[in-house]
Amino acid sequence: MVGIITYGVYIPRYRIKVDEIARVWGAIGSEISGGLGVFEKSVPDMDEDAATIAVEAARNALLRRHIDPEEIGAVYVGSESHPYAVKPTACTVGEAIGATPNMTAADYEFACKAGTAAIQTCMGLVKSGMIKYGVAIGSDVSQGAPSDALEYTAAAGGAAYVIGNDDPIATINHTCSFTTDTPDFWRREGQQYPRHGGRFTGDPGYFKHVKGASTLLFERTGKTPKDYTYAVFHQPNAKFPQKVAKDLGFMPEQITPGLVVPHLGNTYSGASPIGLAATLDIAKPGDTIFVCSFGSGAGSDAFDITVTDAIKTKINREAAPSVEKLLQNPIYLDYALYAKHKGKLVMQV
Repeated sequence: MVGIITYGVYIPRYRIKVDEIARVWGAIGSEISGGLGVFEKSVPDMDEDAATIAVEAARNALLRRHIDPEEIGAVYVGSESHPYAVKPTACTVGEAIGATPNMTAADYEFACKAGTAAIQTCMGLVKSGMIKYGVAIGSDVSQGAPSDALEYTAAAGGAAYVIGNDDPIATINHTCSFTTDTPDFWRREGQQYPRHGGRFTGDPGYFKHVKGASTLLFERTGKTPKDYTYAVFHQPNAKFPQKVAKDLGFMPEQITPGLVVPHLGNTYSGASPIGLAATLDIAKPGDTIFVCSFGSGAGSDAFDITVTDAIKTKINREAAPSVEKLLQNPIYLDYALYAKHKGKLVMQV
């Protein structure tokens, strides 16, 4: 009965409206932003990065349920924007939440699915008996070059999950993955901004892999979309997850609770984990949740999850802010302040 023991999310308060980005880049910007279904996106504060976001998400997870930090045997942080090329973010998180040095820790990279890959790793370690609890985090301060299509959605945020088998609030009944060498998106060492294959991003990138992992999970579990209360898909924009959900046979009401991208943007490694957290914020015992992430390069991880009675008795969801609350009361920036926050403008001394 390996599953989610507790969870937490962190989203910066700063936002920029997509229309503001389009205003700066004129007709080209308006053409790019149109049809994405994203109206605004989160922006990190000046001193926020993937590490600080991961720490806050993990701390929020531990606020909801008391876990002895010394029983945490693993910390894995998935991100495309680790603050150091050589210096693990996971070590910083472990120290910040009081985990014992007697743990395994590592940073993961697999574009936007590094966080769900971390969940799978923690599941294996818990199930094997090597550790009692593992912390899996997806956290990003996403990058997008000025005027590039990515700039209209690349956001900041993260979610943390404590995985274990001690009265989980949601059991992860099955997981599987679908992976190929599809270079639809990449960033070479030393480059500030990623590049993408344009027309390859949707298919054979996103849709081939999400459908591949999803249908594989259906085959292995014998389930169909009708067997799930909710569904969460990776959300680089609002258009892609709605289309793939419809193609697979899910109804709009199944994906609505976890579709947070319109007012959050694409948090990359944090995208599907935050969508799952938004769903867990309202879930009831017995609810079933389908989750499928996507990471360019390319691959998808699919999960079959069942919410247990422990979500009512073992955690206090009110002890940490919900995704809905974190999206409230934003502080809006104009493009100049946004560029300053994102490091696009650097003062010369």
